[in-house]
Amino acid sequence: MDMMDKLEILSASAKYDVACTSSGVDRAGVKGGIGSCVARGICHSFAADGRCIALLKVLMTNYCIYDCKYCVNRRSNDTRRTAFTPQELAELTIQFYRRNYIEGLFLSSGILKSPDYTCEQMIRVLELLRGEYRFNGYIHVKAIPGADDALLQRMGMLADRMSVNIELPSQQSLHLLAPDKSKSSILRPMGLIRNRIAQNSTDLVRYRHAPKFAPAGQSTQMIIGATPDTDYQILNLTQALYKKYSLKRVFFSAYMPVQEHRLLPALDTKPPLLREHRLYQADWLLRFYGFDASELLDEQHQSFNPLVDPKCNWAINHMEQFPVEVNSAPYEMLLRVPGIGVKSAQRILAARRSSLLDFDGLKRIGVVLKRAQYFLLCKGRMIDGLRVTPDGVLRALISERDYELARLPEEAPEQLSLFERQPTGRDMVQSLTGQL
Repeated sequence: MDMMDKLEILSASAKYDVACTSSGVDRAGVKGGIGSCVARGICHSFAADGRCIALLKVLMTNYCIYDCKYCVNRRSNDTRRTAFTPQELAELTIQFYRRNYIEGLFLSSGILKSPDYTCEQMIRVLELLRGEYRFNGYIHVKAIPGADDALLQRMGMLADRMSVNIELPSQQSLHLLAPDKSKSSILRPMGLIRNRIAQNSTDLVRYRHAPKFAPAGQSTQMIIGATPDTDYQILNLTQALYKKYSLKRVFFSAYMPVQEHRLLPALDTKPPLLREHRLYQADWLLRFYGFDASELLDEQHQSFNPLVDPKCNWAINHMEQFPVEVNSAPYEMLLRVPGIGVKSAQRILAARRSSLLDFDGLKRIGVVLKRAQYFLLCKGRMIDGLRVTPDGVLRALISERDYELARLPEEAPEQLSLFERQPTGRDMVQSLTGQL
C-alpha cells in the first residue's frame, strides 16, 4: 500500500477525535530548525465535517486489539487496515509542513499488539521530528492507556499537549460498550500527566533550562449520545475532571453512528449536535464565568433547554436576582447577565471608574443590549418604555439560530410539507414556558 492510500485511510479514521484547538504554548523558532508555536496560532481551515483544523490529524495505525462498540476501528469491524512506519509519518509531517498545509501534528493510534508497543512507535515518530528533522512546531499526542509510566513520561517530554480520552461518562457505559477498557486504566495516566506537569513546573522554577513536560497541558474527550448518560451527569463529571486533573479542556463529541449495533443508536440517528453545542456553552460558563455545575442543572432538570443557552436559562430561572445596577454591580454578577461577556464586563469595570455608564455607553462597549436590557439598570433606571414580561424576555433570549437548531428533528427526520403550519413566535414562547 502506498503512502497516499495509507494517509487516506488513517486520516479518515482519525476524524472522530475532536480535540484539536489552538496550541496553548508559545515557542519561538530556533536557528537550524523549522517551525514554531504561537499560543493562539492553530486554527485556519475546516475539515469535510465542518470542524476547524490546521494540524495533520492522523492515526499511527487503525489496527486495534480492542473491540469498543462505538469505534470505527474496533477489532470486529470489517475495514481496511494499515499502519505508518515512524519514518513514513515523520517524513509526511515535514513535507506537509514545508508546503504550508499544516502547522503541527495531532497523533493518535489504535492499539497495535500492545499499549507499550504502540506507545513506543508513537514516541519514535516524535523523536524523529524533534531530533532528526529539528521540528519546533506544535505536537498533540494521545497517551495510550495501559502503557508503562516511563513511556508516557518520555512521550510528554517530546509533545506539547497530551490527552487521554475518557470516552464515556460513566463506568457502566464503559463496561457495556468498551469492555476492554476500565475507568482506572484511563484515569491513572491522567493522574500521571497531572503529577508530572506539576513536578516540571517546580523544576522550571529551580532550573531555567529544565526540559518541559507537555507545556500546553492535557485534555480529554467524551462521546455524547451513544449512551443514556444525561447532561447533568456529563457536566458534573466535566467539573470534577477540571478540578482533580487540572485539564485544559474537556471536549465533547456528538456520537457519529459508524455501523448499526444492537447496543447503540440506529445508523440513521442524527448526531446530537445541539446537545454537544449546549455542553460546550456550559463548559465555557464553568471555566470563565464562575458558574458551578449544580447551578446549571440538577437532579430534577438533567437536560439543557434546547431553545436558550445555559446562561440565559439560568437568568430566567433566577429573575429575583435582577435587575442589577451596572455602575455598582460586582464583576462576578456582571458575568451572569445575558449579553455581557468576559471582555465587556472588564470594559465596564474600567469605564465606570471615570464616569457613570448609560445604555448608549454599554452598547459602545460591546454589550448585547437585546439580551442584557432586561437584566440591567443604568443610574437606577431601565431603558425608557421597556416592558419586562415573561413573554418579552423569552422572545428576546431565543436566538434565531438556537430556534432553528432546536427544530432539527433528531428522532424523526421526516420532511415537513410546505403547506403545514410553521411555529410562530408565540408558539416558541409557549413551548419554552412549558419546559421551564
